[in-house]
Amino acid sequence: MADQAIQRFGSAAQANMGVPILLLTLLGMMILPIPPFLLDTLFSFNIALSIVVLLVSVYAMRPLDFAVFPTILLVATLLRLALNVASTRVVLLEGHAGGDAAGKVIQAFGEVVVGGNYAVGLVVFFILVIINFVVVTKGAGRISEVSARFTLDAMPGKQMAIDADLNAGTLTQEEAKERRQEISSEADFYGAMDGASKFVRGDAVAGILILIINILGGLGIGMVQHDLDFQRAVEVYTLLTIGDGLVAQVPSLLLSTAAAIMVTRVNSESDMREQVFTQMFSSPNALTVAAMVLAIMGLIPGMPHVAFLSLAAACSAGAYYVQRSVMQKLALVEEGEREKGAQLAQEAQTPSSELGWDDVAPVDMIGLEVGYRLIPMVDKNQSGELLGRIKGIRKKLSQEIGFLVPAVHIRDNLELQPSSYRISLMGVMVGESEVHPDRHLAINPGQVFGSLEGIAAKDPAFGLDAVWIDDGIKDHAQTLGYTVVDASTVIATHLNQLLQKHVHELLGHEEAQQMIDRLARHSPKLAEVLVPDTVSMGVLLRVLKNLLQEQVPVRDFRTISEALVANMAVNQDPARLAEAVRVALSRSIVQEIFGNETNLPVITLAMSMEQMLMKSMAQQAAGELTLEPGLAEQLQSSLSAAARDQEAKGHVAVLLVAATLRPVMARLARFSSHPLSVLSYNEIPDDKQITIENTVG
Repeated sequence: MADQAIQRFGSAAQANMGVPILLLTLLGMMILPIPPFLLDTLFSFNIALSIVVLLVSVYAMRPLDFAVFPTILLVATLLRLALNVASTRVVLLEGHAGGDAAGKVIQAFGEVVVGGNYAVGLVVFFILVIINFVVVTKGAGRISEVSARFTLDAMPGKQMAIDADLNAGTLTQEEAKERRQEISSEADFYGAMDGASKFVRGDAVAGILILIINILGGLGIGMVQHDLDFQRAVEVYTLLTIGDGLVAQVPSLLLSTAAAIMVTRVNSESDMREQVFTQMFSSPNALTVAAMVLAIMGLIPGMPHVAFLSLAAACSAGAYYVQRSVMQKLALVEEGEREKGAQLAQEAQTPSSELGWDDVAPVDMIGLEVGYRLIPMVDKNQSGELLGRIKGIRKKLSQEIGFLVPAVHIRDNLELQPSSYRISLMGVMVGESEVHPDRHLAINPGQVFGSLEGIAAKDPAFGLDAVWIDDGIKDHAQTLGYTVVDASTVIATHLNQLLQKHVHELLGHEEAQQMIDRLARHSPKLAEVLVPDTVSMGVLLRVLKNLLQEQVPVRDFRTISEALVANMAVNQDPARLAEAVRVALSRSIVQEIFGNETNLPVITLAMSMEQMLMKSMAQQAAGELTLEPGLAEQLQSSLSAAARDQEAKGHVAVLLVAATLRPVMARLARFSSHPLSVLSYNEIPDDKQITIENTVG
């Protein structure tokens, strides 16, 4: 029979009947009479449930690891109130019979816990209520409210951080989806905790009211219906009521404490015990000062000498142990550095039998040099994340531009500062900066709602104001609107930005030949007539570099090749051929800039300015335009102002000019202080509409 009952219960649980059965059980407890032995069982279960919930809250790594906590808090509160109603019925009906009339648990809490003294019981009960209601519940409710508001305010900043990582190639689409789901779950959790804290607060108020009602009702029933004198009625019903109240308040206090622990937790890779021991007992100075203060207090006449001096000795022992652990870690680090230095010196002193070409190191296409403190970030054996992110950057950039980006050669450089790094292209340094691997960089995207304490810095990729902050205030920084990234993301983003800027320098004869080989596999006839019958490898490479220099991808190599074959007989100038290729790629170029918009807001030159520039070009050498310094500066500042105005309106900054002027204006815009794309009228597809938003001249 027992096995069959278990099977039926399991079947009910699988059929999603568990929650309805639980709710019906709670309703039955409020309506139907419950025998004392069943009350004892349910009270014991309630206490056990509270203890389990508290321990799970303590050992949870993050609040989201216990996301069902608000629901459990609500169910436990309803269970406790249902038990209060059931026990009240039993106390009022059977309380005149004495002691265990309402069950052994209530009797134990009424007699054993408070010593059978109802006055002491009342004091203890009200102290527990004050602790629960005024201290724990009120604080947890306030923290839940603030956390819910700050979490919602921080969602745009967190979404921007995810988009930045996705664009930098450090995240896949699946990982970004998981991050966004986690942000949504976090907001839902704190919102639910804000509401659940109100249940706990109301439960504390209900406990006080139930106590008063039970005492007054018990006195009336005992004296009127059961002919008890006042003293006996007070003794019997007050003790039972206090026992009933204490047996409900103890689990309530435990659950309130669990709720406070959950909303005060900080996301970490360790549980609460590890966080406490790691953060509180990591400083030997704090323990040493505490030991001195305790020793002084222990030597004062009249003080409990044994207690204070024992604690002083314990703090001294703890300070000694912590100091020894810190010194051991420093010794291991110094020993590793000495061994590495000795190894490098030995390699330098090792004589070589004969010089050869192997002794001439080739120049790295892309190089990344790091200081010795950043070595763990690029070491696979030390779980370095930077290697994977650099691989993701290369993959994403290669897919976007159309050829395989060369590998990044990473090496350590003892001449650099310990936390510095340097990025080089063809052996020439193009960027360097300093990061703090044990901190996070909080970047100001333009609008934040407060300041942060930390090391002031600049974002090396885009030059934005930033602050290096401790890991503990990362969530707080996000709530203020900062974009928070770790040190490896800073380096990866800086590398990605420099590679995109100098991508035309990465394309060489080898990469161009690989593109031709790929074309030969899909369009063999086109590849056959392209090189060397139509264009030389040098001319082809120059055309591709011109396109990449203006951020035009070359992944559609078939269209590029067909445009070169069609226009080579007319003109053999690489610059003119690049303009012809741009016309062939006009749809993809416009889509890359404007997306799928059909109405294109653009900036144009005034007719007088455009005619003057074209006349100047006609008088000078072909494709060349020399302007007076004052006119060039004025034109450049006007273009920058127009670009800023376009971006303020939410549009992309694009200058539309005649085809003959486009290369010259593109070179001028390249050195502008504000990014500006330059298109010709020939590059606008027929299905697109042009809206002139600004005119320069």
